[in-house]
Amino acid sequence: MDFKHVPVLLDQCIENLNIRPDGVYVDGTIGGAGHSVHICERLSGEGTLIGIDRDQDALKAARERLAGMSCRKYFVQACYADIKAVLAELGIERIDGALLDIGVSSFQLDNAERGFSYMQDAPLDMRMNQEDTLTAYDIVNTYDQREIAEIIRKYGEERWAARIAQFIDKARRDKPIASTGELVEIIKAAIPAKARRNGPHPAKRTFQALRIEVNDELGQLENAIDDYFDVLDHGGRFCIITFHSLEDRIVKEKFQKRVHPCTCPPEFPVCVCGKVADVRKVTGKPIIPGAEEEEQNPRARSAKLRVCEKI
Repeated sequence: MDFKHVPVLLDQCIENLNIRPDGVYVDGTIGGAGHSVHICERLSGEGTLIGIDRDQDALKAARERLAGMSCRKYFVQACYADIKAVLAELGIERIDGALLDIGVSSFQLDNAERGFSYMQDAPLDMRMNQEDTLTAYDIVNTYDQREIAEIIRKYGEERWAARIAQFIDKARRDKPIASTGELVEIIKAAIPAKARRNGPHPAKRTFQALRIEVNDELGQLENAIDDYFDVLDHGGRFCIITFHSLEDRIVKEKFQKRVHPCTCPPEFPVCVCGKVADVRKVTGKPIIPGAEEEEQNPRARSAKLRVCEKI
């Protein structure tokens, strides 16, 4: 299956990266190189792209797609949160820009074998890095019922989390829940028919929650943001695309703390902590797709782009 990656908010990302032809840029979630091909088009032979992804299939596709580009290219199988270790291995100290496109790729959703989609029957997997050990199967079949309910509530913001976990626990007593199709039917049975008539697919929130837990997506995002700011050179831009409120909240709060680092109590007349901002916001409110992009690419509908610059 071809690695498809429809780049979201493409023009806005490229514009806000403010690419210098001889600069060093990181695509921390390179996927099928949907964004990176346009970054490379703006780089000269002196410029550098560092493409990072957990998924070896993504890196293979990106390597092939960018083969004809003149800039220097490095492809690294790692989590984007490992940016400092990746740069140390490459002998690079500073970068001029970075892009993170958080979440699951179109290829991973469309490839049934990966187990990300509630629309296709497949083994319960959901690993972005196929070399990782924890799978959705493990969570569904071995986690305590209360743990499952908390994961679905916290990461899926699902009002029926406790009931879904109860139905999962009951079903797995007879036999392990092995496929996405089995899990979808259990979720449908757990959510009352009236609640299933409106809104998204009944399994959407639960599948999102399991995927986030399998890949530690929010933990990785939380840990990564400051590290990227640390390695950005002066004037470097950091762009992050998120797709749901949990991700966007983390980005918004981490950006805010870096822009306003003072920890003095509000009643203090002057700052005494001495913490000074080293970044500025390029975008106030997040950038969202226009109606035309949403129509052409429905998966872009919930996307939000936030940008900061190192000063």
